[in-house]
Amino acid sequence: MKKEKYNVAITGATGLVGREFLEILEQRNFPVGELYLFASENSIGETIDFKGDEYIVDALREDSFKKKNIDIVLSSPGGQISAKFSPIAAKEGAVVIDNTSHFRMDKDVPLVVPEVNPDDIKYYSKKNIIANPNCSTIQMLVPLKPIHDKYKIKRIVVSTYQSTSGAGKKAMDELFYQTTGIINAQGDIFPEKFPVQIAFNCIPQIDVFADDGYTKEEIKMVNETRKIMHDDNIGVSATTVRVPVFFSHGESVNVETEKSFDIKDIKKMLSETNGVKIIDDVLSENPEERYPCQTNVAGNDDVYVGRIRKDFSVSNGMNLWIVADNVRKGAALNAVQIAEILIKKYL
Repeated sequence: MKKEKYNVAITGATGLVGREFLEILEQRNFPVGELYLFASENSIGETIDFKGDEYIVDALREDSFKKKNIDIVLSSPGGQISAKFSPIAAKEGAVVIDNTSHFRMDKDVPLVVPEVNPDDIKYYSKKNIIANPNCSTIQMLVPLKPIHDKYKIKRIVVSTYQSTSGAGKKAMDELFYQTTGIINAQGDIFPEKFPVQIAFNCIPQIDVFADDGYTKEEIKMVNETRKIMHDDNIGVSATTVRVPVFFSHGESVNVETEKSFDIKDIKKMLSETNGVKIIDDVLSENPEERYPCQTNVAGNDDVYVGRIRKDFSVSNGMNLWIVADNVRKGAALNAVQIAEILIKKYL
């Protein structure tokens, strides 16, 4: 017999994604029974409002999940912390939906975008853990999945324009203080969260470099795309760039398919795709109807696509501009959507 309510825990509850989890659970009226909020020792005693009630944040400890009958853990505490605590929660019977990178390439952990591979959720029971993909991978694959299904994608070349919120609140603060400091001529810039100045700048590095010259963020996009799409033959080349924007990531995506297509059919198909919104009237007198921008999509659930056009340099190529709120669809919303399918079909 199905439960009416599900006990939910959030790890990393005071961070950007943790707070977004709570907002989305409330907005979507997720059937939360008992709610437990965990964060670092520094957050002990903090209160957070949820549906009109105040909840006290506790420290995440090894015994945090014992004897609480927690059904679902929404996890975003950082990779090393999740590596330790997610298996503990899973052993206590909870299903962990983890937003860190730690479990994504584990062969026994499904990596899920609900609009792309929802059936993979059924494999959660191998470890009681489901991985949330990288934010850039999520927003790219939502519109690319129907294209792949019909025309079979051979190759993807993607350049990302990623906001500072992808690196957390301190990174956003760094952008703010650097920008105001430069405008007010308040002295030298001292980067802390980023390797160089982020204000009025673009940084072609997200995460650390591997020996082959690619960053970990770029490698994630390659490996995660193949795992989610169940196709190791898709060629993926990524360049990830941090830009001086607070919320939402943009991506310039070039796709080459095996089968020929009409670009009008691509636009029609994407307009009918769940979770995708098209803004592509480039001749409109209204700038907001011409193409999606990062400032316009922040706070929205959908993945926005514009600048849809044929690439005439190859036989079956197209270009897309893809934008989404990285904290929302790229993290918290995707996890809650997984939880919704989980309780509907599997718990």
